[in-house]
Amino acid sequence: MPNLPDHLLSRFSELVASETGLHFPRERWPDLERGVRSVASDVGAIDAETYLQQILSKPLAREEIEVLASALTVGETYFFREKRSFEILSERVLPPLIAARQENQRHLRIWSAGCCTGEEPYSIAITVSDAISFADAWNVEILATDIGRRALATAERGIYSGRGIASVNEKQLATHFQPAEGGQQVRSRLRKMVTFAQMNLTNSVYVGKMDVIFCMNVLIYFSEERRRELVQHFYSVLEPGGYLFLGHSESISKMPVKFQAIVLNDCILYRKPTAEEVQKAELVTEGRA
Repeated sequence: MPNLPDHLLSRFSELVASETGLHFPRERWPDLERGVRSVASDVGAIDAETYLQQILSKPLAREEIEVLASALTVGETYFFREKRSFEILSERVLPPLIAARQENQRHLRIWSAGCCTGEEPYSIAITVSDAISFADAWNVEILATDIGRRALATAERGIYSGRGIASVNEKQLATHFQPAEGGQQVRSRLRKMVTFAQMNLTNSVYVGKMDVIFCMNVLIYFSEERRRELVQHFYSVLEPGGYLFLGHSESISKMPVKFQAIVLNDCILYRKPTAEEVQKAELVTEGRA
């Protein structure tokens, strides 16, 4: 099978960047080509090169952009991927939030940015449900966003099987799932915690204030400039004292944002300081000056 011509891949990478924000430098053109071949096959095109020429010859419809973006960002996903992050959510992040709001506020807002087929937000919902006594008395809102409508449709059904659900332990499976045609379905009380919405992270949409944001293994697809913009956006929508979870291979240590990096063995957690903490840090800095 001959490789797609460089001049077409170059033009296509520019198109993808402008429409979706996804960044494919020359060294990642093989990934770009695999995505093109996958979509060409799905839509019944004569061949990948013909398909590529067609989409470069006209403005892309929104649905075409979504299909391409989904194909180019497809990755392995399953419940409790990067398990240590969910342990930290349970052991370190949720307890002080729950204690502070136990008496009156009793609400939590969490954003899963780039939720794919739903395993991540449902893992969050399971973790929160297991951490809160009398969870029904709380208002737990989990916003789960992705660019792909097909992925979101799968997520809303909430039915999983095989490797995708293998990391769910027996107690969680019995408590939070029920048998369904095609596998195990997330129970309705958990599904009600999660709101799925289509969103292109190229656009910094205001989603309201969040206590926790999960954006795991998503930033790697964007250019350095777009990563900086996204991280700044996450900072702006987080409540003071809120937390950002990234994938193990992602780091924002060199970015000009004021997150506190908390190193926990093999995991780095990013926390937005409170106004008092920012003021104290500024005073210390001024004193040193």
